[in-house]
Amino acid sequence: MFRKLLLFFLLAFFFGTSIACRQEAEPRGPQFGTKPQSTKLPVYHFTVHPLHNPAKLIQAYQPLMDHLNGRLHGMRLDLETSRDYAEFEEKYRTRKPEFLLPNPWQTLQAMKAGYRVIAMAGEPHDFKGIFVVRRDSGLTRPADLKGKAVSYPSPTALAACIMPQYFLHRHGLHVTVDIDNRYVGSQESSIMNVYLGLSAAGATWPPPWRAFQKEHPHEAAELQPVWETESLVNNSVMVRNDIPFQVGEDLRVLLLELDETEEGKAILAGMETTRFLAAADRDYDVVARFVSLFEREVRPVEKR
Repeated sequence: MFRKLLLFFLLAFFFGTSIACRQEAEPRGPQFGTKPQSTKLPVYHFTVHPLHNPAKLIQAYQPLMDHLNGRLHGMRLDLETSRDYAEFEEKYRTRKPEFLLPNPWQTLQAMKAGYRVIAMAGEPHDFKGIFVVRRDSGLTRPADLKGKAVSYPSPTALAACIMPQYFLHRHGLHVTVDIDNRYVGSQESSIMNVYLGLSAAGATWPPPWRAFQKEHPHEAAELQPVWETESLVNNSVMVRNDIPFQVGEDLRVLLLELDETEEGKAILAGMETTRFLAAADRDYDVVARFVSLFEREVRPVEKR
């Protein structure tokens, strides 16, 4: 009996020591598990304003992030979406994202929070408001909207709200009195409100309308654009002012070169954009002048 007990303890000691040694000598190859491996690369958040709902925005912009991450050195970009315009605007006011793709009005506000423009996301002539109505609506003149509902993504959407409301103002409507302004959260919602008969007209702008026609051809066939505003400068790409200059410069160069390759053109097509252009803060002075005019004649962009 004594010899059996002794043998048992010796075996237990041997296997325990062997297991411990194997654990200490665990190879340092690729590790798999539920926790992400740490990385020394800085991660910068690239936050796009709600051009689309979050799922659609990821579909449109993740290929751009993948392309950039394959060419940037010493950093990585993570795409970040927002539930609505208000959430996006709170992010840049609190200086959370390192990179932004805001609309031109948001660009002015982000400058105040300490961001600077490094590029323009799309051709200026493509940045304009359009009104979509049902084909059977019978609406032919802006004045026909008096007493009816008009849908917009947000009161701060420049091409899809501010510019269309100024258009209605110039065509004789008292925007805050004569029509029922409905802010419905996204470009798709503004268009769908018209299709469903919840609003007589919906304001949007060319890229979301082109995307809607491709993705919802049956619904789009029952709608038509009837009026459009004049154009302004397009959305910007911005970097926070505490990010090293070279980081912003590297990103700017890659964006401006995007339309020079077939791969880049395919990425741009997925975003309903033809190219990125060189731009700086001063290119958005025209927006400040337009917004000042709008606020004098129509309404404050934001409630004060």
